[in-house]
Amino acid sequence: MLVSTPIAQIPGIGTVTARRLNKLDLYTVGDLIMHLPFRYEDFSQQLRIADLESGLTANISGTIELIQNKRSPRRRMYLTEALINDGSDSLRILWFNQPFLTKNLHVGDEISLAGRVSEDYGGLVMQSPQYEKVNGKAIHTQGIVPVYHLSGPIAQKTLRTIISKVIDNARQINDWLPGQIRLKNNLETLAVALEQIHFPKTKVDLDNAKERLAFNELFLLQIRAQEQRLRFAKLQAPIINFNEIETKRFVSSLSFDLTADQKKASWEIIQDLQRPQPMLRLLQGDVGSGKTIVACLAMLNVALAKAQAACMVPTEILATQHFKTFTSLYKNEDITIALLTSGFQKIAKNGKEIESNKKEIAKKIAAGEIDIVVGTSSLIQKELEFKNLALAVVDEQHRFGVDQRKQLTEKVEAGGAPHLLSMTATPIPRSLALAIYGELDISTIKEMPLGRKQVLTKLVSNDKRPEMYEFVAKEIKAGNQAFVICPLIDESDTLGAASVKAEFERLDKTIFKEFKIGLLHGRLKSKEREEVMNKFANGELDILVATSIIEIGVDIPKATIMIIEDADRFGLAQLHQYRGRVGRRETQAFCFLLSRIEDQKSNHRMQAMMQFSSGFDLSKVDLQFRGPGEVYGLEQKGFPELRMANFYDTEMMNKAREAAIELITQDPSLNSFKDLQKELGEWQERAHLE
Repeated sequence: MLVSTPIAQIPGIGTVTARRLNKLDLYTVGDLIMHLPFRYEDFSQQLRIADLESGLTANISGTIELIQNKRSPRRRMYLTEALINDGSDSLRILWFNQPFLTKNLHVGDEISLAGRVSEDYGGLVMQSPQYEKVNGKAIHTQGIVPVYHLSGPIAQKTLRTIISKVIDNARQINDWLPGQIRLKNNLETLAVALEQIHFPKTKVDLDNAKERLAFNELFLLQIRAQEQRLRFAKLQAPIINFNEIETKRFVSSLSFDLTADQKKASWEIIQDLQRPQPMLRLLQGDVGSGKTIVACLAMLNVALAKAQAACMVPTEILATQHFKTFTSLYKNEDITIALLTSGFQKIAKNGKEIESNKKEIAKKIAAGEIDIVVGTSSLIQKELEFKNLALAVVDEQHRFGVDQRKQLTEKVEAGGAPHLLSMTATPIPRSLALAIYGELDISTIKEMPLGRKQVLTKLVSNDKRPEMYEFVAKEIKAGNQAFVICPLIDESDTLGAASVKAEFERLDKTIFKEFKIGLLHGRLKSKEREEVMNKFANGELDILVATSIIEIGVDIPKATIMIIEDADRFGLAQLHQYRGRVGRRETQAFCFLLSRIEDQKSNHRMQAMMQFSSGFDLSKVDLQFRGPGEVYGLEQKGFPELRMANFYDTEMMNKAREAAIELITQDPSLNSFKDLQKELGEWQERAHLE
């Protein structure tokens, strides 16, 4: 057989079984070998029957002395009962609703069994164990037994048996990892690793196999990342010299002091801007940690150098928020700012805003008359041209695909590229960041601004609502404001979740009749949304009932209350973002979680929200509930599935990164490593990498 041999041609495999395996995307011998186990049963503890105790999971071997089917009068099922003797003692075996076993197993057969031993009125018994006849190597009941992801009527034993027939063909699979890297990192050959990942003889064998296959995954990620870095390094970026005097004057004019982390991140970015190669940097920091001011310092230096900066954000509300923030911060600077979204077009200078239109703004950008433009994906429209784009800032960057970010950075002449600063409020463990953004340098803001208090988070049961509403009323009378978040816009009979329209009516007409309440959701027109947000920001509204439209970027200093209806319908990252909308000053803020569902998973999320205030801590918890693809939007990056690598294995990540850097430095084109080139191309195609 060859690894390319179709499954239907494997001896003993019929067309029906082949079709069932096809549904698992298994078509060839090679596909079977690369269908890796996701967990293992440990049946390595082989005991004599005489040494068994209730509660043990063990493997035994013996001879069938008795086997028969009988009907259970109480439960209306078939019982298959057998007696096994291994010379030391006998053990009773029970299977439920498997009468066909008496056709496969007979008195006198040598049999191996694996399962849990329990005790009933008749003594020790093993119920529903795995079994196989002893006529060679036992692969289902002895040692470390692989367990595979299945679909449809294919059984574990069937798939395990088929893979055992073809596993020797693993030697045909090309070991594409350069020998120098494999030897330096003391890794198994690919053939040995594949054989041992399916049928390990010992725990050490299994660990060695996992290490080699995990290294494969991380190494390919890092090779791709280093190729990206190399591609950018060949491009020319504008040199933006540090304007120390103006920058210090600007910082001293702020109404707050920068934290040590903000200063460090700002300096790292400013140093990058002074180089002729494009900056590739990720700025990550928790909600409210002050990433925006760091970006402002970078854009200030770009504007002072008579170049342009663009800031792309995922939502119109966030774009509007940033525009207002920049307008206020740069009110004493000779800087022209533009807002460009589908619903809003404005220009601001010296703290004053004026309405404009797309054509006028586009014309001014092309002429170099706009220093900083902030907008949504409107910024990557083909017709929009920059005169000298020096810095592209992408906020909440995980919400944009690779191609969208690429389009923004390509708005310069061929052979050139702007500096790229990506920002995210979804913190990433360093090891994971190395995997996802290996081409980026990383700056992290962990400190919160001085004087900020942690938002107190509480889970509120339905019977405690009146007390919560009383508390909210006191907060509002003290001059504070409140958010109420609902998952739906309209009421739904099937979903049974809170809607903003119904909640707005209820709060406005019955609960908070004395207060001014606003309604905000995605179906409102841009101008209507802006009007509502302006009223709330100016204190003309006491309570804002909204959907997830306010998840990111909304900064209302007087907001101290966040009520989240049906909190179980939101992920941890979303809940943390909502909570980040309050507590933006020194006053104590509160987040109330309301949930109608008591399932364990949702409860874990609620408990995590109450236990942790740090987004870094919550991201670790979130990774346990969901994969990194969901948490960090990796499906938009074309991020491949990692089956063996552990995102918290920083040591392995660093090894793979060092190996990739070493190889790319040695041979940037990888022309000396044809096998690796081929594997990299196939891997990128499988993952749909852009």
